Amino acid sequence: MTPPAPARLFGRGSWAEAQRVASVLRKETVGGALLLIGAAIALIWANSPWGESYEALRDARVGPSALHLDLTLGTWAADGLLAIFFFVAGLELKREFVAGDLREPRRAALPIAAAVGGMAVPALFFVLLNLGGAEGALRGWAIPSATDIAFALAVLAVISTHLPSALRTFLLTLAVVDDLLAIVVIAIFYTEQLSVPFLALSLLPLALFGFLVQKRIRSWWLLLPLALLTWVFMHESGVHATVAGVLLAFTVPVVRSEAAGGPDAGPGLAEHFEHRIRPLSAGVAVPVFAFFSAGVAVGGLSGLGESLGDSIAIGIMVGLVAGKAIGITGATWLIQRFTRGQLDESLGWPDVLGLSLLGGMGFTVSLLITELAYGAESEAYEHAKVGILAGTFLAAVLAAVILRLRNRRYKQTYAAETRDVDRDGIPDAWDTVDDRAEHDPDWDGALPPGRTLADTEVDDADPDAAPPASYETVDDEAEHDPDWKGTRPPGRTLGPNGS
Repeated sequence: MTPPAPARLFGRGSWAEAQRVASVLRKETVGGALLLIGAAIALIWANSPWGESYEALRDARVGPSALHLDLTLGTWAADGLLAIFFFVAGLELKREFVAGDLREPRRAALPIAAAVGGMAVPALFFVLLNLGGAEGALRGWAIPSATDIAFALAVLAVISTHLPSALRTFLLTLAVVDDLLAIVVIAIFYTEQLSVPFLALSLLPLALFGFLVQKRIRSWWLLLPLALLTWVFMHESGVHATVAGVLLAFTVPVVRSEAAGGPDAGPGLAEHFEHRIRPLSAGVAVPVFAFFSAGVAVGGLSGLGESLGDSIAIGIMVGLVAGKAIGITGATWLIQRFTRGQLDESLGWPDVLGLSLLGGMGFTVSLLITELAYGAESEAYEHAKVGILAGTFLAAVLAAVILRLRNRRYKQTYAAETRDVDRDGIPDAWDTVDDRAEHDPDWDGALPPGRTLADTEVDDADPDAAPPASYETVDDEAEHDPDWKGTRPPGRTLGPNGS
C-alpha cells in the first residue's frame, strides 16, 4: 500500500478561500495605512509644544456617571471601539474553523501552533529580562505576545512585495488566532475585581442576541441594543469589555441552516456581518484607538534613551523581534519535525523567518495590554509604549529586508497564481482543466477529455466518467510545430540546447 503524500506546510488553499482572504487583506491594508497615520499624528502632537492639549483631549470624560460610564476618550477607544475589532476577529476565526480551510485539522495545526509559540516565547523573554526588576514590572509579560495584522499588512504595502497567497493566508490566520488567545489572556490575567452578578447579567442579552441571529434576524434595532447591553454588563463585571465582542461573534452562524436553504443557498450571517462591520473596524475603530493610545511624550533624546534603557522596554523589544521570530519559526519547525509535513516546494525557511518577523508588529493589542498592566498614568506605561513602538519598527525593518530579498521568487509565484490560460476567471494554479470549449464561443479547438459541450458527451465509451483531475494548459506549440513563429511560453524552451 502506497503511503499518503506528506502534507504541504504553507500549501496553497482553495480558490474560494484565496479570494476571500484577498478581499479581507485589501480592507485591512487600507486600515493599516490609517492606523499608521493615526499613530503618527498622536506621536507628533504629544511631542509638540501643544502636547498638553493632546493629553487633555485623551483624558476628557464623557458618558453617564450614573451607569459608571463616565469614561475618558482614551478608555472609550480601548474598551468600546476595540470591542468592534474583536467582534470582527471572532467572526473571522469562527468562519475559518467552521467553513474555511482550517476546518481540516491538518491545516489548522500550523497556525495554531505558530500562534501559541509566537505568544509563549516573547512572554518568556520578557519575564527573563524583568526578573528582579521594578515592582510590578512582570505584569506586562503579555505585552509582546500580540500581532497586529493591519500594521503587518501596511508594512507589506510599503515594501510592495508579492507575498504568495499561502503566506498571506497564514499571516491573517495567525493574527486572528493570536487575537483570540490575547483576549483569553486579558480575561483571565487582567481581571482584578470580578462582579459575578453583572457577569451573569451579561449572559442574558448575549443569549437573546444569539437566539435572534440563529434565526437569521439581522435587524439592527434589535441586535445593536442587545450587543450594547452585553458590553455594558461585561464592563461592569470587571472583565474587560472587549471580551463581549468575541462572545457576540461566536453566537453568529457561519453556515445557513437547512431551514434557511442550507450551505448552498448563499453566505451565512457571519459573512454578512463581517462584510458590513470590517470597514468600520479597520477604517475607524483601530485608527482612532491608535490615535488615543500611541501618543507618548518621549522627552527628547535623553528621555528616549531613558525609556529604551528601561528593562520593561527592553523586554518588549526583545520579545517582539527575537521572541516572535523564534516562537513562530520554531513552532513551524516542530510541526515539520513531528509530523509528515514539509514546506511547500516554492518556499524556504527564510520565508518563514520573514513572516515570523512580521508577527512582531505588536501594536493595537499590545497597547491595550500595556494600559491594563500598568495603568495610563504610570512611568512604566510610557516606557512600555516606547518599547512597543521601537520593537514594532525594528521588526518591520528586518521583515522588509528579508522579504524584499525574496521578492524575485515571490514574483514567480505571483505570476503562476495569476496566470489564466483558458480565461475562465479561475487561475490555472487552482484550475488546471482547460475548459475554453465550454465558455469561449469563439473557441475552435478540440474539447478536453471527459468534458461536454452543448450537453453532448465527448467520452462515448463511458458517459458517466468523471473529468480528469488535471489537463495540460501550457501552450507548447513552439515545441512541436516546426512552422511556429511566435514567442515561447513562459518557462519553456525551444530546441535541445534551450535557445
